Amino acid sequence: MDKLLRNKKAIIIFMAPAFLLFTFVLFIPICQSVYYSFCEYKGITAPVFIGLDNYKALMTDKALKYALKNSIFFLIFSCVSQLLMGLFLAAILTNIEKGRNLFKNIIYLPCVLSSAALGLLWMFIFSPKLGINQLLQKFNIEGPLWLMDTKGFIILPMWVIAFVALWQYVGQSMMLYMAQISGISKSLYEASYIDGCTRAKSFRYVTLPLIRPMVATAMSLNAIGSLKFFDLIFNMTEGGPNHKTEVLATHLYQQGFKYFKYGYASAIGVLLLIMCLVVTGFINKFVKSENYEM
Repeated sequence: MDKLLRNKKAIIIFMAPAFLLFTFVLFIPICQSVYYSFCEYKGITAPVFIGLDNYKALMTDKALKYALKNSIFFLIFSCVSQLLMGLFLAAILTNIEKGRNLFKNIIYLPCVLSSAALGLLWMFIFSPKLGINQLLQKFNIEGPLWLMDTKGFIILPMWVIAFVALWQYVGQSMMLYMAQISGISKSLYEASYIDGCTRAKSFRYVTLPLIRPMVATAMSLNAIGSLKFFDLIFNMTEGGPNHKTEVLATHLYQQGFKYFKYGYASAIGVLLLIMCLVVTGFINKFVKSENYEM
């Protein structure tokens, strides 16, 4: 193995497929998007360089303001809710013997289902005349317009979609935390119990410090996923009513594939990329993690 690792030709051969895939699938498209963001480009004719006009248009785009606000809301809600719920579920399931795999599979199941299908399912559940409202009518209760109410700074449809997203993706965070917790030596818990710690204190002083690297990883995944969130919103509301449930990904889709403003859509994509990089860097800097022997 040491001889193989010292062989530069072997290293290049093993790295070449991943490097080529990264270059042609990720790096080159990103560079093209950055270039198109400075152009007027409709996909049929050649792109025409217009400088910063697309970025100036971002400043006056009312729909973009809704999209940016909703994306930031999703970012904060997703990171906080999935952190708390994921840790809570992981802590419970790692401390039970009977039914652990059953409950784990049930909670994780929505993660592997189609977001498009789930979006249509929840759209019918929150329909004004079907689903929950139809059930409430049997008790003479008039249900709200779950996906159409536009009152408030963060409107009701955004809260509904955020909780649906939490239901779908909390299993991913739970599995990451369970994998990290299962690697902690039981002797550490036994030592803490001998020192008089309760289960709650053991979780606080033993479990949390040891899973902090996974917390940073899970938060980064949740943050990036929430910023590029698309499927559920597009299938449940399509960004409506009146752009009030737009996020950056849906607004990018509308501008690029509905109005064929590929240059302007590329500018939105560059903004989204910068936000992902900034948030990931912020999480890695402020969620401190240290390596411990487990």
